[in-house]
Amino acid sequence: MSWFTEDRLQTVVWACIALALAVLLYVLAPVLAPFALAAMLAFLLLPGVDWIAARRLGKFAIPRWVGALAMILLLALLALGLLLILIPILQREGAALQAQFPLLFTKLNANVAPALREWFGINVQFNGQTLRDLLSENLGAGDVISNLLVHIRSGGAAVLGVIGLLVLVPVVLFYVLLDWHELRPRLASVIPLRWQTVVTGMLNEIDTLLAQFLRGQLTVMFILAVYYSAALAVAGFQTALPIGILTGLLIFIPYVGFAIGLLLALLAAALQFSSWNGLIAVAIIYGAGQALESFVLTPRLVGERIGLHPLAVIFALLAFGQIFGFLGVLLALPASAALLVGLKRLKSAYLASAFYNAPEP
Repeated sequence: MSWFTEDRLQTVVWACIALALAVLLYVLAPVLAPFALAAMLAFLLLPGVDWIAARRLGKFAIPRWVGALAMILLLALLALGLLLILIPILQREGAALQAQFPLLFTKLNANVAPALREWFGINVQFNGQTLRDLLSENLGAGDVISNLLVHIRSGGAAVLGVIGLLVLVPVVLFYVLLDWHELRPRLASVIPLRWQTVVTGMLNEIDTLLAQFLRGQLTVMFILAVYYSAALAVAGFQTALPIGILTGLLIFIPYVGFAIGLLLALLAAALQFSSWNGLIAVAIIYGAGQALESFVLTPRLVGERIGLHPLAVIFALLAFGQIFGFLGVLLALPASAALLVGLKRLKSAYLASAFYNAPEP
């Protein structure tokens, strides 16, 4: 029997096509990131666009492009309003925290320096110059601020890239919202007839999963932002509002977002409180918040987690971050949810294949 059967040749051809698509995806990663972000935002805005497009003004139906523009403008206004709220608060509270750094150095000299000297034989005196020297040594640079300015001056292309991203994403988002209901029939028309049922079912499953995940996650972020802000304010934190809002928003990035919010709260506690009360309050507030998210909010509002093991989530964050940069970190979880649907279908097909079920020779 010849090895070059029709089925085997088709397998080799499709494997080569899949490999070529993977290479193309890697090469075009910087270009694809805005499209992926626009698609993710489209899941959030699509219900509003459909609702507006279904309204009428007297005898005239509202065009769909009006609904798309209205929802994009609403999203931009919400983002701008959030920045206008956070930036002044962060500036004011940042100045207040900076004024408390001498107290932090006093605490370090009273508690940490003796322990370092006793346990490790390290004699250190914490002050502003020590901090600058430590940063300089670890970052491999002279003056951190000077190097930051150098990077800013030499990073004109990066700044232009960010500006281009801010312009490109709304444009892509507009056309995705405008043609959303026509995109799927167009995609389905190029799928071989024998696969249309399977592929259409998989796309419907991905659509449902992503819509549930993204809209539910947005609700979880809002509730947690309110919880952390209120809880930190009750505990007496001066920076309760910015830290609480940032923690709630960063929850979208698994593990990393919570860790950043926790570190900010610990730093604020160390700078503001002279006793251990602040650190204990942070431990209680963030422990309860993590339990609230994991056992109440996420199961009820998002549904069961998308089925990825924690190690797989960490791998997805690192992999998508390596390919797409910071946007890849934001897109890692919803993209992994979509890939998971395909992998489940692939596993089912593999387990039902003659290759898997063939008896031993």
